[in-house]
Amino acid sequence: MVAVQHEKNSKVRILEAARMLFDSHGFHQTSMAELATAAQVSVGQIYRLFKGKEDIIEALVTDDADQWCRDMAHIRAKLDSGESTIEQIFEELLLHTIDDKDEALSFDILAESFRNPAVGNTVSAMCERFRAFIRYFACAANPKLSGEALDAAEDMTLACLFGLGHRSLSRPKLDAASTARLTARMIVAALRAGH
Repeated sequence: MVAVQHEKNSKVRILEAARMLFDSHGFHQTSMAELATAAQVSVGQIYRLFKGKEDIIEALVTDDADQWCRDMAHIRAKLDSGESTIEQIFEELLLHTIDDKDEALSFDILAESFRNPAVGNTVSAMCERFRAFIRYFACAANPKLSGEALDAAEDMTLACLFGLGHRSLSRPKLDAASTARLTARMIVAALRAGH
């Protein structure tokens, strides 16, 4: 039992160190030795838990997707209970994306997903999980959406989430809260206009 807990703690430390190092130095520029030092484990321990850096990236994406889905389920519950309006739901989704502090890591993961089919499949699976929530929110904004219009609503919303998650490069003029609020209104207006 102690060995299992130690292994779990080591895995958490490795993922936390990887997140920090990959974000600051880049995925390919981080050596396993640097990762081991930062996580306070041996290189051998890393390889006992992960096949390589690609597996670490996949674990980070999966952990992030799991957390995002928990957050979206909570947001959905607020919509279903009447605690939040559909505009507030989209605002919260957008603000969550804008406030993500791992922007450089996110870019690195997206770039790696084009080079590495395993990472690409993990990112695609993450997006599929998000699409179910996005579809639900789009239908809450406009119950008449169906077929291609609903598919396009998913694509538009997902593109907004990805794009606003990387907005710092575009030198935004609005603060995060204003951007989320105004963009949420625009998304909901677009969804309501679609059929």
